[in-house]
Amino acid sequence: MHSRRNRLSEWIALQTSAAASASPDQISELQLFPVREPVSGRAYTIVRLRTRSGVTGYGESGRISASDLDKAQRAVVGRPATTFGVTSTGTPLDGAVTTAMVDITAKLAKAPAYRLLGGPTRTKVRALTSLQGTTDAELKQNLSRAASAGFRAVQVPVPTVAARNQGQAFARAVRNRMEGLRTAAPEGVDFVLAGNGQLTAGDAGSIAGSLERFHLLWFDEPCSMSNLQTIRKISDESVTPLGFGRTASSPSVFQDLLREGAIDILRPDLHDYGIPRVRRVAALAETYYTAVAPNHDGGPVGTAAAIQLAASLPNFFIQHVPYPAAEEDRRMRVELTTTNIELIRNGYLALPEGPGFGVEVNEAALTKYRDTQA
Repeated sequence: MHSRRNRLSEWIALQTSAAASASPDQISELQLFPVREPVSGRAYTIVRLRTRSGVTGYGESGRISASDLDKAQRAVVGRPATTFGVTSTGTPLDGAVTTAMVDITAKLAKAPAYRLLGGPTRTKVRALTSLQGTTDAELKQNLSRAASAGFRAVQVPVPTVAARNQGQAFARAVRNRMEGLRTAAPEGVDFVLAGNGQLTAGDAGSIAGSLERFHLLWFDEPCSMSNLQTIRKISDESVTPLGFGRTASSPSVFQDLLREGAIDILRPDLHDYGIPRVRRVAALAETYYTAVAPNHDGGPVGTAAAIQLAASLPNFFIQHVPYPAAEEDRRMRVELTTTNIELIRNGYLALPEGPGFGVEVNEAALTKYRDTQA
């Protein structure tokens, strides 16, 4: 009996292996292209997967070590691209790899990725960008530039945090900054205030309360996520919406935040989580009636993936898109893809209609802007 069962197991394994080796959607290559913007220094890595039939898919990640690349190649090469929902490399490449697999699968289906993922849930994607600068004058200059580019929502950093407890002078500086930007902004521009997790709970609560009249889209990462009860207290004492999640390393953190009922905007990072995992986090958030605004601080390939993701999420709110201050950096982002996917019209990104992510990567530009420090 046991020998027969062993022979049957061996036969099934051989048949499965034969079927896999003949599969045209089997991944045959994983390659990395680290790039760096010439002025800002923002660095990210374009990840390319290729199948046996020659179909390519792209994702994006941060900087990757040689050992992580080797481990990811061993985990991915030989797998069907259609298994993006159950693939893990055990490395920081997970998000980029599964995102690239979504791109390939949609191309095989000859459809935009958002259709593969069950969308579209909307016809366009609202966009948000971060203002760069440390002084109020620099922020106003960059606000004008972003508004001219079509953005109607911007993220503003809090003033430099110089001490553990800031007090009323700091809260007043935040209010003055927001008042100046609101006065300088064209009509219809919305604001997010970014605390970057640097403030104490007391300062964060004081600022959240004092900014209620500004009707922020949300106060992003006002304090550390280490004490959920503290976050709940800030939420209870102010109507200013709170956003968290850009630095969350595990989906369990999102679940804890949602259970506390203290979060209004969930912000999983696209590089870290990739399209499949962000979708799972968004589904969890939907059961708590919480909106999702994925964080993205990479390049245009990541933006292309983010648009497809946004179009598939019922509880999507807004998508962060980097907009560099330097013309050289903006030119690089346009060159990296054959279509200017980051073109903003009246605050929104358009949904591309082509298969996959709707863009092709200009690999000559990957060489031109290669990150020599990687």
